[in-house]
Amino acid sequence: MPSTTARDDPAATVGCPKHMTYGPCGGVRADLGCEVAPVPCPFATAPGPVPWAGPPAPPRPEPDLFVRTRGRPVVLTDLSVPPYDAATLQRTVSVLAGACDAILVGEHHDEPDFPPTMLAALVGEAGGHPWITLTCRDRNRVVLEQEVAGLAAIGTDGVFCATGDGRAPGVRPDVTPVFDLDGTRLTALAAAAGLAVAVPEAPDAPPRGNRPGRLAQKQRAGAQLAVLNHAGSAEHVAAFAAAVRDEGGSLPIVAGVAVYTDEASARRLQAYPGLELDPDRVSDVLTAADPVEAGIAAAVAEARELIAVEGVAGVNLSGRGTSAGLAESTAIKAEIGRRIRSGT
Repeated sequence: MPSTTARDDPAATVGCPKHMTYGPCGGVRADLGCEVAPVPCPFATAPGPVPWAGPPAPPRPEPDLFVRTRGRPVVLTDLSVPPYDAATLQRTVSVLAGACDAILVGEHHDEPDFPPTMLAALVGEAGGHPWITLTCRDRNRVVLEQEVAGLAAIGTDGVFCATGDGRAPGVRPDVTPVFDLDGTRLTALAAAAGLAVAVPEAPDAPPRGNRPGRLAQKQRAGAQLAVLNHAGSAEHVAAFAAAVRDEGGSLPIVAGVAVYTDEASARRLQAYPGLELDPDRVSDVLTAADPVEAGIAAAVAEARELIAVEGVAGVNLSGRGTSAGLAESTAIKAEIGRRIRSGT
């Protein structure tokens, strides 16, 4: 496994509050400021992305996700469940598993949950194919190495390697963020263990010009799949995918589809940094006579637009979908997944 740490790497002296070597993260503000400290992002004005300086990624088989869905676009869905509730998690996964090809298990700064290896086992037992998020905020390098080894040992479908959001002010002030690694170096760690690796990218987050090249560098570190934040329109995604190819990137892209059926679920998505929604589409859903059906139809339409983009291999259903409750949210995502997969 690669042995360089954030504290050992000369590139880490750039002054990033997250100790990133291969920045920027997706949380850069519109004024090019850092999301966790009142300082400018040290990567935001760089002439290009930091080149991957580690060893080439080892050869690995194609992710099983693409083997199972050969000939059609893949459908992922974010998992939104209460933390530390195995029974609810498995009930939710059992509904989603029949409508979506894989479950993207997130990690949230304000809702810690079971360890990643345990989450992967629970999702698998319920019939889902888990892609487990690993972030660098709350785990030092040793613990990340343990989780990577555990996930590889149980045969997890894949991991989603991210630096991690900064913890919001007032959330767990008794906990110190770690950030021994960043998402790119975590990607190399997971790839060296033989895991299939997905990575995030935010096409509309500043500095936009460096985002395509940064994704290409993540591929060189070992990424086999990119999952994008919502980018506002299929045209934005198409331009981004073309720019990634120009930078030498060739990994398949899974584009984010916004799932919302009421104002609360739409505003929750809009509050995330680096994420853009089509305001006209949001307005049409919220003012419809049946916002739930309108939201489902809007998500399916967005998915079809994105799937038509060159380089896009599928979509990820992202967002709570509704403020009505977990059962309603799960049913909405499952219905969207079924319609996308069936072509209706």
